[in-house]
Formats: sequence, C-alpha cells, structure tokens
Amino acid sequence: MFNLNEGIRLQKILAQAGVGSRRKCEELIASGRVSVNGKIVDELGARAFFHDIIEVDGVPVLAEDKVVYAFNKPLGVVSAMFDSKQPNLGDYFNLVAQRVFHVGRLDVDSEGLLLLTNDGDLADKISHPRYEISKTYQLEIVGYLSESERKRLLLGIELSDGVTKLDSVKTKAKNPNTSLIEVRIHSGKNRILRRIFDEINHPVKRLIRTHIGHLGLDQLKPGEMKVLSFQEIERIFS
Repeated sequence: MFNLNEGIRLQKILAQAGVGSRRKCEELIASGRVSVNGKIVDELGARAFFHDIIEVDGVPVLAEDKVVYAFNKPLGVVSAMFDSKQPNLGDYFNLVAQRVFHVGRLDVDSEGLLLLTNDGDLADKISHPRYEISKTYQLEIVGYLSESERKRLLLGIELSDGVTKLDSVKTKAKNPNTSLIEVRIHSGKNRILRRIFDEINHPVKRLIRTHIGHLGLDQLKPGEMKVLSFQEIERIFS
C-alpha cells in the first residue's frame, strides 16, 4: 500500500508531532489506530509524508491549519462570536490568527470550560452522541441533597422533553443555606442542569463546567485560553 523507500517512517512523524514516544507510536500503529489518507496502517515499516492526512483514532495529527482552544468562559459572557449588546466570545478571540467557532455552549449565567476550533470534523465528533462524551460540573445549589434525591437524579428526572439522568452526583461541601456538588452528565440539552435541579426544588445558584471528557480547566483562569496539544485533544475522547 505504501512505498517503503519513500517518505519518513510513520512512527517518527507521529513522535515529532508530539503523539508520544517512538515506542508508543509503534504500538499505536501495530494496534491499527493510525490511518494515512483515510486508510488504516498497521505496518511498522510504513512511511508517509508530513503533508499526508495522518490520524490517530480519527483525530488529525498534522493539521497545522487546524486549532483547538480551551477557554475558561467568565460569568456574563454570551456563547456567541458576536453580540452587539453583551460581552461575547468574539471579544476574546478577535485577535487570534484563525477564525474559530465554539463547540456547544454555556449559558450567559454559567462559567467554565468551552472549546473553540476551526476544525469542523473534530467539532462534529465532540458533539455527536455516538462518542458519549461526558461533561463534569461544579454546582452551588440551594439546600442539601437527601439520599433519596441523589438516587432520583441517578435514575432520571422527567422533564417536559423527556427523562434525563445524571451519571454521578457527589456532595463536596455544605454551607449554611447552600451546598457544593459535583455532577457528571452526557446530555447536552439546553439548560438541562438548571431545569433538573429546579424540578427537585434545589435551584442552581452557580454553575461551572470543569471537564469535557477527561480534559479539565487545569490552571486556566476566567477569560484565559490556551491551544490544546494532540495529547490534550485525545483526553476529550478517553
């Protein structure tokens, strides 16, 4: 399939792109997780060129013109690239070299991790239910969850547009009138967490998204952004 006398060894290209050590890249190839120009390559002697479309688990490795940003969206910022009346994402990204768009959204009164990219294929994969990417949130709610309410959240809450359940619920701290909880959910329905907790009479006072998949905010402060490496993008799907 590939001319072994031309190009550069595939594992070397992967290693130079920051995918991992040479040995790890060889393991990726041998396990059939690497494709070149749409075809799976599992031959350790295979060669390719840097201009080829090389992917690991469907994620482009050498898309130099493609970029993914992690952004810590502050409270009060609209998830839109332009808004004439309110602070918006365009206010933060108008000086970046690429023309990016946001993957999903956070409400104006919500904070935390938001991804922006110019890679439509990657955005589709992140958003597609097939990949079942969970999202983790820190919530400050009114009152305290009882054990029966926690179980109800895990079994499912019936709303006007169907039943939605949480993947996990943990109480992190209790204050005089509110509590801090951590929840994980797959659903991306509009304002779903606020609607769920309104339904059980524990309105959300503050909502921060901390993780998309296993990718976290890390040290990003509100209003800060960073370009994600291949390894960080991979964490979204791990």
